[in-house]
Amino acid sequence: MTEPRTLIARLLNASDIARVVPRLPPEVLHRLIERYGLEECAEIVALATPRQLQRLLDIDLWHAPAPGADEGFDPDRFGLWLEVLMQSDAPAAVERLAAMDLDLVVEGFAAHVAVFDSGSAAPYVTLDGDEIPGRALGDGPVFDVGGFVVVAKRPTAWDAILQFLVHLQAERPAFFQEVMRACVGLSDGARETDGLDNLLDDRDQHRSDLTLDRETRRDSQGYVAPAQARAFLKAAREVRLDAAQPPIDPIVRASLRALVPEPPADDHKRLAGETAQAGDAAGAIVMDAPAETATMAILLDAGVLPPVRALLAATTTEPARLDLVNAFVDSHPPAVEALAFLVNALVSGGAVQGRAFTLAEASEAALATCNLGLENWPAAWPERDLVGAFQVGSVLLLRDVCRHAVATLADVLADLESSDRDVQKQVRALRRELKRHLKDEEPWLAAQALDVILILDASAWAGLVGLINECPTMHAAVTTRGLKKIDPAAFTFVSCNRDIATVRAWLTTLPSALAGS
Repeated sequence: MTEPRTLIARLLNASDIARVVPRLPPEVLHRLIERYGLEECAEIVALATPRQLQRLLDIDLWHAPAPGADEGFDPDRFGLWLEVLMQSDAPAAVERLAAMDLDLVVEGFAAHVAVFDSGSAAPYVTLDGDEIPGRALGDGPVFDVGGFVVVAKRPTAWDAILQFLVHLQAERPAFFQEVMRACVGLSDGARETDGLDNLLDDRDQHRSDLTLDRETRRDSQGYVAPAQARAFLKAAREVRLDAAQPPIDPIVRASLRALVPEPPADDHKRLAGETAQAGDAAGAIVMDAPAETATMAILLDAGVLPPVRALLAATTTEPARLDLVNAFVDSHPPAVEALAFLVNALVSGGAVQGRAFTLAEASEAALATCNLGLENWPAAWPERDLVGAFQVGSVLLLRDVCRHAVATLADVLADLESSDRDVQKQVRALRRELKRHLKDEEPWLAAQALDVILILDASAWAGLVGLINECPTMHAAVTTRGLKKIDPAAFTFVSCNRDIATVRAWLTTLPSALAGS
């Protein structure tokens, strides 16, 4: 991997960097940040347009606690962004954030500070001469600005927040008042519980509104929310291959759209005759750049900006294993949009090896599953398409790989005897888990109980963990005899009937592998 400072220095020294960055899809900038760090990319981010920055923050400030879970706002990440933007160019940062969604800015600030009107926080004397103490502000740092008292709720980003508020009051007084008034409304204590209703308090309601606004923006950009992605992936596994071809999934219908490039920040002409077409898909970019400018060449070299047919070219799977899907995409250009949706759905709602997909893994998984589906396309289904192919492939992966592996292992364990009483007890417990998850139609959950297999045979365990998965994979233990080192990353996705035959042949070796331990 290119050293971060070297890569960023090369980009900043590129003669066309100021023209290229405002035209890049925000997902490319996010990939750069993910790979090299926000602080290292500060000068690159400073060249982004306000619209790019809004979309970039919509991506980067939200994280899911687990694969496929709903994403939540990350206040610490907001604090880091504020620090980076203010260090780079304070006046420009004020202008950029002032152009953002007001609720986003307020949410970020309200997570870090409490804000009160100066009058309500100061002590006063009543008409009767009684001295009333001011509001208790706690032990954190306190700062007065523009008629408001700002109190730190967490130590991070305090200096950047104060610097931002001072600049904001001086340069954008109207927006300053909006932000501070909104923060005052969110700084009071929680509503007293009266048992009469279940209404959200102001803080929770604001966060809910912010989440809804962000989802609305991302829906318009073709993203799939985690809940929708999970629903699509579940429905794909449940398609009946012996029935009529199902209609297009409503989630797919709502998400597929014409893919358009990020508009330039000014009236510059297109970059040296290049054209760009970007699809969001959680960063699955499809970009044509016949004339590689200096910046484009650096991004391509760093693996941040994929070339034409990115989803196909970026995969590390051997091309011969993807002949069918390659040919289909070549002859059906609109299929790239469907492929982008599938990658997005896997990144947003899927899991591999118990964790979220990387973009590269999601691209490979989508391609492999579609290729498997095209190879086994039902004869009664009249019209081929990639979403349908993904559905067919998903059914086969569940039935012929994951479920078959669970059932085979359960049968093998029924005859397995160990001289170690504790191991034998664990074997019986695992078999019960296998049977239970098969009955519940969620066989991949059995992977959580495979620890005893690791005791018996490490290679068998590695192979089974890959196969007994929501998205089954073939670990090198399945395809390579006598594997000496178990590398969790050494796996490929099932892409054809030949792979399924390899899996089934390997499963027949389980009795001897486990019995010989």
